[in-house]
Amino acid sequence: MRKILLISDTHSYLDPRINKHIDDCDEVWHAGDIGNIELTDGIKTKKPLIAVYGNIDDNIARAEFKRDEIFMCEDVKVFITHIGGYPPNYTSVLLQRIKEIKPQLFICGHSHILKVMYDEKLSCLHMNPGAIGTHGFHKVQTALKFEVEKGKIQNLQIIELTRLSDSPQM
Repeated sequence: MRKILLISDTHSYLDPRINKHIDDCDEVWHAGDIGNIELTDGIKTKKPLIAVYGNIDDNIARAEFKRDEIFMCEDVKVFITHIGGYPPNYTSVLLQRIKEIKPQLFICGHSHILKVMYDEKLSCLHMNPGAIGTHGFHKVQTALKFEVEKGKIQNLQIIELTRLSDSPQM
């Protein structure tokens, strides 16, 4: 069993209140718009990290992380990208990739809107953790925690942090 913390859209700021959730997981997955690479370097000192770059990320982040990550976790095929839409509103290119990859779990960020929904047509669970950073229109900072065990995704928890203010952007 692996405990996962799923975050996205940090935009160079990781609220210290999320640290207890990092400590409580086995891995952190970041669905893009990292911002300053020091943020992911800090996460990697605590836990293994799987991350993709997003549309705001610079060449440094793009050199370290891929646009997409496709991997197996406890017999669950996972596909992570930053801009992905949601069921059934995918771009035609992305829809074709999902059909080819056939993930059981499709993860994206970008929208700053937390969504978890099952796509019956593609037999795939879609997750977007919203935005854990403070840059953007969202009123609440959000993330997701869940467990993956023997081909099952279970014990999903929504993390909500009251947004205190906009963080300084680098």
